[in-house]
Order: sequence, then structure tokens, then C-alpha cells
Amino acid sequence: MTYKIGMIIKGRVTGIQSYGVFVGLDNQAQGLIHISECCQGYVSDIHKLVKVGQVVKVMIIDIDEYTKKISLSLRCVTKPPQIAAKTKVKCLHKHYWTSRQVTTGFEPIAIRQKAWIAEGLENVEKNKN
Repeated sequence: MTYKIGMIIKGRVTGIQSYGVFVGLDNQAQGLIHISECCQGYVSDIHKLVKVGQVVKVMIIDIDEYTKKISLSLRCVTKPPQIAAKTKVKCLHKHYWTSRQVTTGFEPIAIRQKAWIAEGLENVEKNKN
């Protein structure tokens, strides 16, 4: 079969590693679902998502031109997680953790800027000679 980027196909999980899942697409072709393409968010244990022998529906997201390695995605074909409805929360007290004594920010850069420019110009003059 000729595979193309964007195709959604079914395959069978043939192996699981810490970095991803190997999926057999047919008797000759195999692809890899990188752990970042398994699902939305952080994956703490890839073995909880899929099992060896499981049939999965995946999307081809890349085919290496030289090595012909096929990159697959499971998260592209699954529904994104439901976003919780926005709720209005009344906040009686707001606390802002700031310190008015701190004098950092852009001021130290502005103070040092003239010296840096002068130093840079000196270096330019030295390199000319």
C-alpha cells in the first residue's frame, strides 16, 4: 500500500517503548507514535494508554523521504478533552504578592547600557587596527 501524509488508517500495536508505540500498518510497513503524539497533555505511563496487539486508528503525520520511516499520531484522531464550562467565582479578598522595595526590572539594563555600548565601540576600534 502507498502511504501518504494525512491518511487515517488502522494498525496493530507491535511494541511499546518509553519514547513511543510501534504500530504495524501491514506486513511490511511499521510506524512509530511518539509519546508526545499519544494523547493531549502529559503521559505518565504509556502502558496505560495502549497494549500490544491492540488495534488503533492513527494518522500519518510524516514520512521520512530517505529512510521511509513513518511517523504516526494517535491524538490527531481522538477527540480533544472536554473543556470545563466557565464559572464565575466570587473572590472576597485578592492578595497580590509584591514587594515595593525591589528595584529590579529594566532599570539595571538602562544603567549599564551606556557602558556596554562604549565597550562594544572600543572592541570595534581594536579590531580595525
